[in-house]
Amino acid sequence: MNLGEFSSNTGDSRPVISVIVPFYNERQVLPLCLDRLEKVLGALGEPFEVVFVDDGSDDGGDHYLIAEGHARPWLQLVRLSRNFGKEAALTAGLDYATGRAVVLLDADLQDPPEYIPDMLTRWRAGADVVLMQRRDRVGETWCKRVTAYAYYRLLRRLAQVPIPADSGDFRLMSRRAVEAVRRLDERNRYMKGLFAWVGMPTVVCEYDRAARPAGRSKWSYPRLLALALEGITSFSVAPLRWATAAGGVAALFGAGYGAVIVAKALLFGDVVQGYPSLVALITFLGGLQLLTIGLVGEYVGKTYLEAKRRPIYLVRDVVKPVSSRNGRRQPTSGALTHAR
Repeated sequence: MNLGEFSSNTGDSRPVISVIVPFYNERQVLPLCLDRLEKVLGALGEPFEVVFVDDGSDDGGDHYLIAEGHARPWLQLVRLSRNFGKEAALTAGLDYATGRAVVLLDADLQDPPEYIPDMLTRWRAGADVVLMQRRDRVGETWCKRVTAYAYYRLLRRLAQVPIPADSGDFRLMSRRAVEAVRRLDERNRYMKGLFAWVGMPTVVCEYDRAARPAGRSKWSYPRLLALALEGITSFSVAPLRWATAAGGVAALFGAGYGAVIVAKALLFGDVVQGYPSLVALITFLGGLQLLTIGLVGEYVGKTYLEAKRRPIYLVRDVVKPVSSRNGRRQPTSGALTHAR
C-alpha cells in the first residue's frame, strides 16, 4: 500500500461537521474511537469528516487508520513529521478541518463523543463556541483532581483574559471562531488560553468525564507541570510582579534589620551575633534571587523562541481516501509538507 496522499474528486462541497482528533501512541483505543465516532456522526444525517492528527506516533496507529480509511471515506489522517506536542497537533487539525462546525476531541475517549449532537444543537441556536466543562473526573487520582482544581482557579485569577475553569480542549467551534484562532501565529501555544482570548459568543455545558477505556495517559506530572507553567507565563506577567514585590519586601526587611543591629551596637555596645540566622537569611535570599532569575528566563526564552519564527509544526503527509473517476479508491503517491 502506498502511504502517500490520496487525491480528491469530491467537488467544492464542505462537510457540515469536522471532528479533530489529535493522538500520540493511542493504537489501543483507536478502533473504539472510530466505531463510536461513526455511530454518533452517522446518526446525524449530515456530511462530516474526522481529521486524525498523528503527532509522531511509533505504535502503528497511523497504519491502522490508513487501512480503515478505505472503508470510511470521511476519515482523513494528517501525519506530523515528529512529535511536536498536543498544542501543535491541535493547530494542525484546525488548519486542515473544513467543516462549518469543528469539534475538538481527544482520542482517549475520556471526553465522550456522544455529546456532539447536543453541541451541534447549541451551535445551530447561535453559539460560536460550545464549551464543555468537566463536572466530574472519573478515573483520575485524588492528587490529580486537587491539583487540577487549584491550577485552573489560579490561572483564572492570574490570566489577562478569563480562561474557563475545569475545561479542556473538548469544545465545538464555528467556522468564524476557527478562522479567528488561525490568525494567532504565536509559536508558544497554550490552546485553552488562545480559545479564551478569541472570545466569541460561548455556551458552557457541563458533563462527566469518563475513564479511559484502553491504553495509558501520556501526561506525566512533569509534563503537566510544564503545561501549567506554559499557561501561566503565556497569559500573565503576574509572576514577575510577585518576584518584584518579594524582592522589595526582602530589601525593606534587610534594611530595617540592619538598622536595628547598628543602633544596638552604637547605643548599647551589643556584640553582633547570630551566625546561624545570618546563613539562613543568605540562603533564603539566594533562593529567592534564583527563583526570580528563573522566572525572568522563562519569559525571555519565550521571546527568543518567538523571534526565531520556526514553524509550529511540519506535516509528513496527508492521507485522505476519496473516490476516483471509476468509483474505486486509488492511492496517489506524493507527500505534502506544510509548515505554519
